[in-house]
Amino acid sequence: MTVLKRIKENLFLVIVAAVYIAMFIINPAMGTESVKNSGYYIKEMLMIMPVIFILTALLDLWIPKEKIMRYLGKDAGAKGVFLSFVLGSISAGPIYAAFPMCVMLHKKGASIRNIVIILSSWAVIKVPMLLNETKFLGLKFMAIRWVLTVIAILIFSWISAKLIKDEDLPGEVLTQPGLHINRNACMGCTLCTKNYPALFEMQGKKAVVKAYELESLDLELLQSVIKACPVHGIEYSKN
Repeated sequence: MTVLKRIKENLFLVIVAAVYIAMFIINPAMGTESVKNSGYYIKEMLMIMPVIFILTALLDLWIPKEKIMRYLGKDAGAKGVFLSFVLGSISAGPIYAAFPMCVMLHKKGASIRNIVIILSSWAVIKVPMLLNETKFLGLKFMAIRWVLTVIAILIFSWISAKLIKDEDLPGEVLTQPGLHINRNACMGCTLCTKNYPALFEMQGKKAVVKAYELESLDLELLQSVIKACPVHGIEYSKN
């Protein structure tokens, strides 16, 4: 049962491993090349993601929620749309680096539409990408594609905002009165369990809250753990 449980908890990794094994059996050269490519991307992620998490945490601390709601919230209007395009376009790094930042922005009040615009701009109209596109395909090609892509992003973001509600995004799960933890956002970094092992533990590579008494909480330590969470998935309220 323990083996089956572990396989179930790591089903995706098991499937990937099985595919690699099959490739090595069927075509060893292709299997070797796949491992090399995977190693390259894993190395890239290990180099980029820690920096992204640190920057996201700093932005979360430095930028108040009121400003996010004012400039990127539902009532931001054209100003929010423009700023979202700018944020996505001047960004650096692969698209997966945008996800933690968008989690933080949405948590602080950014609208679904503006989140979609940031992600889409980050993916397809970043300034470095446009410069390379101009170099290889020409200015006219780049300009026409940019205009059509911006129009498409505006349409898709509007549709997304109609179809996706704020509550549809992974939210906090109430595990104990007053203490919330977003297991969907949890990346299994174990920081909370290491810093406050009396309160947090790992289950299925995700953090959960142990049973506790409100009177026994070390609020100062808890606040430091909340701030240290790279995806800001922990919240505590006295009410």
